[in-house]
Amino acid sequence: MSATTRPGLLLPLWSLFAREVLRFARQPGRVAGALGTPLLFWVVLGSGFGSSLRPAGTAAGMSYLTYFLPGTVLMVVLFTAIFSSISVIQDRTEGFLQGVLAAPVPRLSIVLGKVLGGAALGMAQGVLLVLLAPLAGMTYGVGQFLAACGVLALAAVGLGALGFLFAWRTDSVQGFHAVMNLLLFPMWLMSGAFFPVGGAAGWVQWIMRANPLTYGLSALRGVLTGAAAPALGEPGLGLSLAVLVAFAAGTLALAALLARHSETR
Repeated sequence: MSATTRPGLLLPLWSLFAREVLRFARQPGRVAGALGTPLLFWVVLGSGFGSSLRPAGTAAGMSYLTYFLPGTVLMVVLFTAIFSSISVIQDRTEGFLQGVLAAPVPRLSIVLGKVLGGAALGMAQGVLLVLLAPLAGMTYGVGQFLAACGVLALAAVGLGALGFLFAWRTDSVQGFHAVMNLLLFPMWLMSGAFFPVGGAAGWVQWIMRANPLTYGLSALRGVLTGAAAPALGEPGLGLSLAVLVAFAAGTLALAALLARHSETR
């Protein structure tokens, strides 16, 4: 195929992006799994602890339901990233991925189409949960909402690219689930979703500060609830955003490198 007839970066990127979104729309069970479970966690745990448990460093009057909301939103993005990355394995077993890899399209467009498609789905579901927050008595302004959308977009890209990295090298859905349960779920647990960094044991604090999701959660909690990061022992907003950008860019670059140097299987 001559260079004049080679597709560019955007057309295959958009095709794979749209395919991810359409596949999701045709599987309502994925919506229930990715959104329903975190929502149940938030309602049951947040209401169960209620005002009887207030993490150290939170403002007076802040219930556990309010404290736990940013972690629940991040959990939605995490679940969607996992489910979206599974499509890489399914496409390989069905032969679709081999066909795409054999086509004269840039490998970067394959990575971006897959990752951004999953990231868009994760962000959309996270935003939906944020929109439901006022039903629980939480209030926020338009500026806070837009800032939260930006943080969610970065977190969704980073988690989507991380899932892609593991899915690209995994041959079975079962093996992928095992790796994700061993890696991503503990990352979420150690992000400050359940308890603040400042209240944890010393060795746990070190793990939490090395966890990129801690910075994503700190940024999201800061812009949504206005909770002071220093009082919770969490990193400030500027540092959190810088680490989150580096996490998204780094995982995306690694995913592109991996796809570029891999052979069709």
